[in-house]
Amino acid sequence: MTTTNVIKVLSVDDHPLLREGIATVLQSQDDMLLVGEAANGQEAIERFRVHRPDVTLMDLQMPVMNGIDAIIAIRSEHPHARFVVLTTYQGDVQALRALKAGATGYLLKSMVRKQLLETIRTVHAGRRHIPPEIAAELAEHVTEDLLTGREIEVLRKVATGTSNKIIASQIHVSEATVKGHMKSILSKLGANDRTHAVTIATKRGFIDG
Repeated sequence: MTTTNVIKVLSVDDHPLLREGIATVLQSQDDMLLVGEAANGQEAIERFRVHRPDVTLMDLQMPVMNGIDAIIAIRSEHPHARFVVLTTYQGDVQALRALKAGATGYLLKSMVRKQLLETIRTVHAGRRHIPPEIAAELAEHVTEDLLTGREIEVLRKVATGTSNKIIASQIHVSEATVKGHMKSILSKLGANDRTHAVTIATKRGFIDG
């Protein structure tokens, strides 16, 4: 097979073991070549400029710069860059952010061994690849109101066990305003109480676990 037909892949993940696993899978394929690796979003931008991969495998949660910010930065320079997001998070909010940023493939890390190669080829061919369970999660919540930035900020503080009174002083609003935010959060998430709201928000990807 000529090198022009080979799909050049860049692998971005802060876990060396996962990158090694991906490298092993790709080595066995005649139509794929791993051209570079990166451990965070900043490195990904630099490696992309050097290697100009056809498909970039991008982790979401990484130090220095996360995957979504890296996708946005790379696509601002290279609008036709193609990305497959690899993540442990099944949350619909994370998926939506990644897709809005420009990813056309979305894969849970638990699916890598079985679906990675098919996903790379699909995305390289210009098509989307979103697993049915992720698509179902997106469809289930598509008509709902998303939490606002302020509500997410409040919920992050709630997740650390901070009281409404302290949250109010930290974000310079009244305690009544914080209570109003909490009422809205509970309603939007369909949660019974603060703890339930944090659990739902973490699962869906509004806040990190």
